[in-house]
Amino acid sequence: MTTRRHGSKALSPTRRGFLKGTAAVGVGFALPGLWTGRRARAATAAPGLSDPALQPKFVNLAPNALAPGFIYRPDRKGRYEVCIAETKQKTGLIDPSTGRRLKTKVWGYGDDDFVSWPGKTFQVKSVSAGGPDETTVRWSNELDAEKHLLPVDTNLHWCFSLHGDSSANGVDYRQFSIEEDGVPIITHLHGGNTDFQFDGNPEFFYTEDGEVTGPQWDFVPGGFTNKFRYNNDVPAGNLWYHDHALGITRLNVYAGLAGFYFVRDEFDTGLPDNPLGLPAYPYELAYAIQDRMFTDKGALFYPAFPGDPFYDDFITGEGAILPPDLFPGGGPTALAEFFGDHMLVNGLIWPKADVEPRNYRMRLLNGTDSRFMVIQFVVVNAGDTDPSAGVPIPFHVIGSDQGLGSPAETDTLVFEPGGRYDVVVDFSQVPFGSRVIMKNLGGDSPFGGAFGGDLAPEDVFPDRQTDRIMAFDVVVPMSSVPEAFSPLTLEGYGGVPGEATTRRVALFEGTDEFGRLQPLLGTVNDGDLNTTNVATAYTWFQPTTETPDLDSTEIWEIYNFTADAHPVHLHLVNFEILDRQDFEYDVTGIQTTLQHNGTTGEAPAISNIRNLTAASLGAEYFEAAPKDMVTALPGDPEGVPATGQVVRIKAHFDKPGRYVWHCHILSHEDHEMMRVLEVRDDDDDDDDNDDHDDHDDNDNDDHDDDYDD
Repeated sequence: MTTRRHGSKALSPTRRGFLKGTAAVGVGFALPGLWTGRRARAATAAPGLSDPALQPKFVNLAPNALAPGFIYRPDRKGRYEVCIAETKQKTGLIDPSTGRRLKTKVWGYGDDDFVSWPGKTFQVKSVSAGGPDETTVRWSNELDAEKHLLPVDTNLHWCFSLHGDSSANGVDYRQFSIEEDGVPIITHLHGGNTDFQFDGNPEFFYTEDGEVTGPQWDFVPGGFTNKFRYNNDVPAGNLWYHDHALGITRLNVYAGLAGFYFVRDEFDTGLPDNPLGLPAYPYELAYAIQDRMFTDKGALFYPAFPGDPFYDDFITGEGAILPPDLFPGGGPTALAEFFGDHMLVNGLIWPKADVEPRNYRMRLLNGTDSRFMVIQFVVVNAGDTDPSAGVPIPFHVIGSDQGLGSPAETDTLVFEPGGRYDVVVDFSQVPFGSRVIMKNLGGDSPFGGAFGGDLAPEDVFPDRQTDRIMAFDVVVPMSSVPEAFSPLTLEGYGGVPGEATTRRVALFEGTDEFGRLQPLLGTVNDGDLNTTNVATAYTWFQPTTETPDLDSTEIWEIYNFTADAHPVHLHLVNFEILDRQDFEYDVTGIQTTLQHNGTTGEAPAISNIRNLTAASLGAEYFEAAPKDMVTALPGDPEGVPATGQVVRIKAHFDKPGRYVWHCHILSHEDHEMMRVLEVRDDDDDDDDNDDHDDHDDNDNDDHDDDYDD
């Protein structure tokens, strides 16, 4: 078995790893319901939807999420009040027939000044830079809407489908509804080293004023609180906050519930005189990149019904059967992935920035549902909007999710959902007056490692506009602010120290009780990998299998048995990505998977993992930094023999309690590709969730004296 380079031009096109009909290795018969190569395609610019080709490109100035006026200010005691509410804002959309600017109803985070999508930016000091031990934020759910902005599939395992047998506290949440009881939310600080009760676990949801609270609050001393505490004893990093409510994360984030959270330390201060010589405001830019669909009136559009984009691919075309009593009119139903045909940066379609011919630091966030982007910065003529003829320029990647790393120069960067990258682009290398377009080589379909010229026609939208993200016009004369950036001043990433034990986990694609694609997590047993090992798929509510000890260090081997890449996220920790190996395995039948409503689904039965061979990555992947996201790349589950890839990560688990790990394709985590991660303290004999709150300040009091000044 030869070493392969994922992401190189030699790869085959992206394949959809749905479950249907291939021969199992070493079995000699076809397994119905296993592995097909269908791709997802959307009929964009459908009647009633906004046509992305008719929308303006690179006209509006991109908001900078690090602009001083867009940063939250704490009260005089250093705490933050943030509300979650509905608003309308301009996204750059126009009515093509009249040129009139359209407004879009969204949900956003905000304060007394305004609510916005994305929410304002947190910028806090670490303890090492003289900051407080914790940042305190009160997240007030003020969504008084009687329905969701988007179609909710109530047949999923979600907040209000928990029942007495499946909810931790025995409450039947099926008695509640958004119409009667409000919208459940829970904010997760992605990348935070956070006590479990403030982490944003999806079963810690709550509605407006905490009228309905999720089952896990019953296991926290003091009960429900919307005042959360975040650890500042961490290095500088580019975190972000977003909603994480059970089964509707994809919808709440799509509605607008996301924003940046930066930690600054004594080295990466964010100030012009920082000792690392990094570009600082206004030469430091923070951009959240997302994709959306809109109606021709400017409203957010999310597919869930027959005739909508992707419905035929994921429902009809896969033979799923949706009972009409549960899905009247064929929906609303969750779909396996979502790819929008409009690209937005900080809530604005295809914006631009006017820049000087100098180094700019960009803090980039992939806030999409399912889209892997592969970005380049290409030089075009002034005013051009098509990046296809542009020449890529090199740039430096200096860090990733949770801080600075070992700098690397590249001209192409793979950018996974949920990931963050810290890049420095030198615009002095292009002619003054020219334009640089941030180009996307990734497809409009599930990512398997292929991009650019390797994409098949069915992997991209017709009349595709998602190959461009934003533009930079090099038209501002150079200021007198001195240039100090050099990648040589950065020390590099030392990894996670210490001895470690090994844990084996797995990624599957199966089907739920209706025959819909259901991505799953699971385990690989501890047997000899060359003999009788078995991989088992689990759903969210089955007994916890990931139980590291408090203050332990573990190496996780993540085995991908699917045909697609999955961006895997672990809460609580940052980790070092160690290496990758390709492997072969056997599909020996079907295993059943328990569903939340007592029915069963299916997943492939996997055994005999063997012939592990070193795999390497192309220069378009950057992993030499503290990460909380890792791309688990696929092999070929349709091959003979079937192949996969395992990636190894190393993490230290320093806080006890109930956390989660999941795929950060939001449509996947909402449909069971998420599991509990329970960090256990062997020295404590109490309930797993009962001993980790050392803040005896009556957190559950809605009239907390701290906020009644």
